Amino acid sequence: MSTVAIKGGRVLDASGARAADVLVDDGRIVAVGADLAGDRVLDAGGCVVAPGLVDLHAHLRQPGNEEAETVETGSRGAALGGFTAVVAMPNTTPAVDGAAAVREVQDLGRTALCEVFPAAAITVGRAGERLTPMAELAELGVRIFTDDGSGVQDGRLMRRAMEYAVGLPWPVVLAEHCEDAALAAGGHLHEGVWSAKLGIAGQPAEAEELMVMRDLALARLTGSRVHLQHLSTAGSVAMVRAARASGVAVTCEATPHHLALTHAECASFDPVFKVNPPLRTDDDVAAVRAGLADGTIDAIATDHAPHTAQDKEQPFDEAPPGMLGLETALAVACSESGLPLERVLALLSWQPARIAGIEDSHGGPVQAGRPANLCVIDPAATWTVDPARSASRSRNSPWAGRTLTGRVRHTLLAGEPVVVDGEAQR
Repeated sequence: MSTVAIKGGRVLDASGARAADVLVDDGRIVAVGADLAGDRVLDAGGCVVAPGLVDLHAHLRQPGNEEAETVETGSRGAALGGFTAVVAMPNTTPAVDGAAAVREVQDLGRTALCEVFPAAAITVGRAGERLTPMAELAELGVRIFTDDGSGVQDGRLMRRAMEYAVGLPWPVVLAEHCEDAALAAGGHLHEGVWSAKLGIAGQPAEAEELMVMRDLALARLTGSRVHLQHLSTAGSVAMVRAARASGVAVTCEATPHHLALTHAECASFDPVFKVNPPLRTDDDVAAVRAGLADGTIDAIATDHAPHTAQDKEQPFDEAPPGMLGLETALAVACSESGLPLERVLALLSWQPARIAGIEDSHGGPVQAGRPANLCVIDPAATWTVDPARSASRSRNSPWAGRTLTGRVRHTLLAGEPVVVDGEAQR
């Protein structure tokens, strides 16, 4: 493999920022310094060279829903968005709940444009009745277990899962979709002023907060790590802040859409704004942003959820929830969060890498000897989102027609430039 020199940029990682070129050879960084030369040069003038982004929460839909997305198309979108690693959710058809399904996703990921780490379900078929063979799946490399799409409703079963996870010889984390199904049943957006105006049944904030409360209590009881997915309410953020202060081993994530959009978007009746958990109030958005700023929320995760046009163009109360996010996450965070770039990168790169247990290969410092999983970002670039040009098989982006600031210029996976000047290379 020829050497690649990333020249003229500003390196930014967890240790800080400095002007430097980066030289890559045989999948690794071999030098960081001034006036480096390589067989191939990637221009990083005016750009930031950073560890590749890591998404804790993406729906790649394969196996079973390939009409909406595949591992290959999803990974292309991820690479265009600066991600070098993605955790693929297990709510596929069939669910990723056994060794064969885990191996299938791993095999599909071998030719992807980012590294794909399959999460596995907590319960068989995500049915909430029996635990999956977590030890066997952890031995295959699974580090995140989740029934994402539905929370584990049985508190006793969730306690057993946590106790089992604590006893494993591998560091695994249980990631929970926090939703009390009975309380949320029949709701299609946030229960509040807009659900009342539109005459569409809503989901109260308490549907999320009750499960957050329960799982924080169970994590305290069992000593297990718990990761709370896509938090969306002020109450949830406040409970996590208090639990962490008391010593509970909890991490959590928020999505780009929950830090930027409110339920007022649903006034259009456009199902592109239907998502689960639903878009919330201005106060909730402010609380999510505050949690990202003060460290209560550890990661920004896309919850990339592609749907076909046929599915998404149904009436609001019949359409499935979900939005695209991989190609726009960085730009939305840069444009809408109010956070400096170094904080945005922490939330999108090295902090989620630690949660996923992949910090040895992704999200680490840009220094000699490290794997060359990198992204080059132009923080000043402005662009208008056009879903028709998306790498995804689906087009359900809530950012269509919006102008965002910050764009990925290059992405390197194990030293290979898979995105150059904003174009995927394969």
